[in-house]
Amino acid sequence: GMVLTMKKFISITLAAVMFASAALMFSSCGKTEDGGNNKIVVQTNAYFAPFEYFDGPDIKGVDVDIMNKVAEKLGREVEFTNVEFSVIIDNVSAGKVCDCGAAGITVTKEREEKVDFSTPYYTSVQYVIYSADDDSIKTEDDKYVLWNTLAGKKIGVQTDTTGAIYSDGEVNATKDDPDYGYDGVLYGTGASVASFDNAQLAADAIGANLIDVVVVDELPAKYIADKNQNLKCLPLYYDGGDDGEDSPTEEQYAICVTKGNTELLDAINSVLADFMKKGDDGKSEIDRLLMKHMGMDS
Repeated sequence: GMVLTMKKFISITLAAVMFASAALMFSSCGKTEDGGNNKIVVQTNAYFAPFEYFDGPDIKGVDVDIMNKVAEKLGREVEFTNVEFSVIIDNVSAGKVCDCGAAGITVTKEREEKVDFSTPYYTSVQYVIYSADDDSIKTEDDKYVLWNTLAGKKIGVQTDTTGAIYSDGEVNATKDDPDYGYDGVLYGTGASVASFDNAQLAADAIGANLIDVVVVDELPAKYIADKNQNLKCLPLYYDGGDDGEDSPTEEQYAICVTKGNTELLDAINSVLADFMKKGDDGKSEIDRLLMKHMGMDS
């Protein structure tokens, strides 16, 4: 069942645009004015498998499993509501319609000013997918590829993903742009970014010679390259220069709660501590959940 499940995983984002507006209309949160409701209301954006995705009308995923365990620990119910990703931090910050945000949320300084974050539970690394016979992609000992290698390339991305944000920054950022304040590694090299509805469509465009590479999260990159012998994938690194070490393009995911809600935050951190412990086989519960929700049960 792996291929079927994963096809769904890759194509899930296709529906995101259509569903996002409809879902917003129906996403009422279950907190009541008198505080009589004991539910933990969690906002998510359910188009980010394996962390959250729709299975029929139900939202499932790694983040859902984590929060179900938290609710069990506190003797409360949990309710997931699907909203636009961009509103989650502000809604959690206000604390009126929800208590918590779980959506593969990257920890940033700006967000930390608005909400309290749990212990980070996953480190997301960006990968580059490229044609196996593309000699212009220079690797470092077949271990990783530096951003500089993508100078002048057409880069495919999945809309609104971390890969899209990083690629746009490296291609278009300039010191004069208030959003960035630095020059992108690929600025002025003739590199460009093309957006696709999902990572599989982007990868297909390499074969059709529409683009040169795809930049996307590690899990979808590995899945796509594993089933296509014409494609390879490697982690994407920043050049450390003459003095520094090269470093991966990565960020950490955490769950956020309304500032001051220490009971909920402590319960989340306690569950995460259990889930992140590595067993005798070297795997943690988080590792197992990732495999389960990618349809790769071992």
